[in-house]
Amino acid sequence: MSRKKREIPIFEHPLIETHCHLDYLKDRPLAETLAEAQRVNVEKVVTIAVSPNNLARVRELSQLAPWLYGTQGIHPHDAEQYSDAVEAEIRSHTGDDKIVAVGEIGLDYFYDNADRAVQREVFRRQLQIACDTDLPVVIHSREADDDTIAILKDFEQSLTRRGVIHSFTSGPGLARYAIDQGWCLGFNGIATFNKAENVRDIIRMTPIGQILLETDAPFLTPVPYRGRENAPCYIPFVAEKVAEVKELAVEQVVTTTYRNSLRTFHRLQ
Repeated sequence: MSRKKREIPIFEHPLIETHCHLDYLKDRPLAETLAEAQRVNVEKVVTIAVSPNNLARVRELSQLAPWLYGTQGIHPHDAEQYSDAVEAEIRSHTGDDKIVAVGEIGLDYFYDNADRAVQREVFRRQLQIACDTDLPVVIHSREADDDTIAILKDFEQSLTRRGVIHSFTSGPGLARYAIDQGWCLGFNGIATFNKAENVRDIIRMTPIGQILLETDAPFLTPVPYRGRENAPCYIPFVAEKVAEVKELAVEQVVTTTYRNSLRTFHRLQ
């Protein structure tokens, strides 16, 4: 007989889902997914752009409800699809009220789906968009710590709003640099995985005032729902794990990360 899964905890203070991909969810109708998120007191959701093919879809999704928001940017996997026309599209929507950041941008040397030199160029070009438009940034960095630091150093003075290095799985060097520079680090279901002690070590060293909660749905479903498609409604499990690792009350984690999210993405106010 299979054991019944734990009920999703519901906290008194609302949560903000800072990073998911609503257009990638397949298991349930979107309306059900959003209703379940609201049921567990998820107050705002940010859905993330990653490719030229979903920039417009993210904008459409952000208009479905007052509590849905989006970003505009090209993921390093699709860096070779970046063009002047794509950049113009991103720039033309940076002033939209429901677009809260430039992202998801960065470097991925694990999969190497795009040439590394192209990734670096596209990363720089999109950081410049953030500088020019006074928007925060959502960064993806995997197996690319040194180059991520080197590029961010070039933008330290001109990037007036920092942002978040999301789904943080990098080493303590990048973590320390980001923390010292005022970035937030985003944590998700990986923190609940048995073999992710390296991620929990980074949570321990990160001030609670610089932590954001996310799911990265439909990926990285937290324990105890691994094996199912991830969804924003599972973010309470991430809050619980951060609280456990940092030895804090879960309500303190929820309230502080909520404030962190509003501070980082100022258009969520």
